[in-house]
Amino acid sequence: MAKPTSSSPSQRMLRVGEQVRAAITQVLQRGEVRDSLIEATVISISEVRMSTDLKHATAYVTPLGVKDHGTIIEALNRNAKFIRGRMGSQLRQMKYMPDVRFLDDTSFDNYKKIDDLLRSPEVARDLGAGDGEDK
Repeated sequence: MAKPTSSSPSQRMLRVGEQVRAAITQVLQRGEVRDSLIEATVISISEVRMSTDLKHATAYVTPLGVKDHGTIIEALNRNAKFIRGRMGSQLRQMKYMPDVRFLDDTSFDNYKKIDDLLRSPEVARDLGAGDGEDK
């Protein structure tokens, strides 16, 4: 079977990524990870990207209400093997249990920067100047 030429994920990668995201979320919600940093923090998992062979999962997380995301990400990566083991009951249909690594999701910061830029006086001035002109 030929490999897809585009770099976009396949439907299977997207579906499995969503299943892995739900499994990680359940493990964290049940409080199965015995780490004081993880237990005391609300963690949002925005996306899980799977490798093409479905053996590696990259989870993009945002710790809510915490300034230093790095310590939470390190704690999650320290407990990644335990979390992987606890996901087994939700993902028993998979041939291989994926290795999980956690990365900080910076997309919300990027959205905020774009929003701030669009609300800046310079952009408002430029948008206001073009309203009355004919093209």
